[in-house]
Amino acid sequence: MPAPTSPSSPAPDAIVVGSGPGGASVARELAARGLRVLILEQGSAAPLKGTLVQMARIGAVPGKGAFLHRDASLLVQGINAGGSSSINFATAADPPLTRFAAFGIDLAPALQALRAELPIGPLPDALVGPAARRIMQGALALGLDWRKLDKMIRPQLCRPSCWRCVYGCPFGAKWSARDLLDQARGHGAILLDQARATRVLVHNGKATGVEYMRGGKLKQALAPLVILAGGGVGSPRLLHASGLRANSSSLFTDPVVALMGTVDGLDGGAEVPMAAGLRLDEAGISLADMTLPGPMYQAFTAQAGRFDRLFAHRRTLSVMVKIADQAGGTVGPRWVDKTLHRLDRDKLAAGEAMARAILASCGATHVFKSCHFAAHPGGSVRIGDGVDANLQAGAAGLYVCDASVIPGPWGLPPTLTLLCLGTWLGQRLAR
Repeated sequence: MPAPTSPSSPAPDAIVVGSGPGGASVARELAARGLRVLILEQGSAAPLKGTLVQMARIGAVPGKGAFLHRDASLLVQGINAGGSSSINFATAADPPLTRFAAFGIDLAPALQALRAELPIGPLPDALVGPAARRIMQGALALGLDWRKLDKMIRPQLCRPSCWRCVYGCPFGAKWSARDLLDQARGHGAILLDQARATRVLVHNGKATGVEYMRGGKLKQALAPLVILAGGGVGSPRLLHASGLRANSSSLFTDPVVALMGTVDGLDGGAEVPMAAGLRLDEAGISLADMTLPGPMYQAFTAQAGRFDRLFAHRRTLSVMVKIADQAGGTVGPRWVDKTLHRLDRDKLAAGEAMARAILASCGATHVFKSCHFAAHPGGSVRIGDGVDANLQAGAAGLYVCDASVIPGPWGLPPTLTLLCLGTWLGQRLAR
C-alpha cells in the first residue's frame, strides 16, 4: 500500500470513517464514479510484515483493539488500514440474502460481481495442512458434512507450511480490504491514517463533516456525505459522541471456543486456519479446524491452565466452535461488555460435544478447552434500530456501513457480507 497522503482542495464530496471491508468498498464505489473521497483511518497504514509485534499493535491494545469482559472473555478487532480483514482467517461466507431482502436490500448483484472479481474459493489440496487433513478425516469418519471452506486467498502466492494469516500476510497471498483502498486511491481518494474521528458534525439535522484527531491536533473535514465504517464498536461510539444515539448499544460478538488435543506423530502447527469445517445454520453453530501460530497457542494453553501442553503445539489438533449469540451487553463511550446468555452457553456446549467427538475420532488425547473469545462485534446499530433500510442514521447525509448494521445474531465470517453492503451502498449514493 502506498504511503498515506494529505487532503488538498477541493473539499471532498464524501468522508468515509474507517477502512475495513465496509468502508473500503464504499470508498471504492464512490471514487470510481468520480466523487472526491476522504478516508479517515484510526490505525496505521504501514505495510503488513507478518510479525507478532505488529499484529499485537493492530488487535491487542487494551481498550482499542482488545476488550476484556466481566466473564474474562476477550473481544478482538483490527485497528489498521483494512480493519480486521488484515488479521482475520480469510474465510468467505455468502451473506444470507433473504435477511437483507426483508429490508429491501438486494445484495445478490453485488455478491455475483464480487465473487467474479475477488480470489474466493476452497484451498487446493497442497495448501491444506496436516492438522486440517487429520481433523477432516476424523469428522468424515463420524458422517459429518465436513468440507473445504471458501477462502479469500490467492493460491499462487500462498506458501505451504506458513502460519502468518492471522499476523497479517506479508506475501500478498491473503486478500484484505487494503486491496480496495489501493483501488479507491487510484481513482483519487485520499487516505489519512492515524486519524481518529471524534464526532460527526451536524447542522440543522444534516451531516456536514467529521471532527478528528491527528498528530495531537483536533481538526475538521467538511463534506455533505459522511459514511461511518468504524465497526461494531467504533460506529456506535461515534453516534453516541455526536448526540445521535443513546450512550450505550447492545451487540453480538460471535463467541468462539477452541477444543485442543494431542496426536502423537503429527507434525503440524504451520498452516492456513479454517481450511475446512461444518455449518449448522439453523442451530447457529459452526465448526472448523483452527491451527494458530505457536505464541497464540501457548497463550491459549496458559489461559486454560494446561501448562502440561505448553510445548505440544506441533502435535496439537484444534477445533473451533463458533455460535451466533443473543444480542445483549453494551458498547459504551469507554467500554465494551458482553457476557453469555444461557442459550449461548447451551449452543457452545452442543458444539463442544461435537468437537470432542471429532478429536476422539482423530485419536487425540489430553483434550482441553479454551475460554471463549470473540472477533465479530456487530449488530450495535442494526437495520431497523439505528439505521433505516437505506443505512441512513440519525441525520440526513449520514450513513453506517459495517458489521454494526447487521440485523441480529450472526455467527458467520462477515467480510463478504460487508463488501456486498459497501458495494450496494456506494452505488446507491453515487447515483
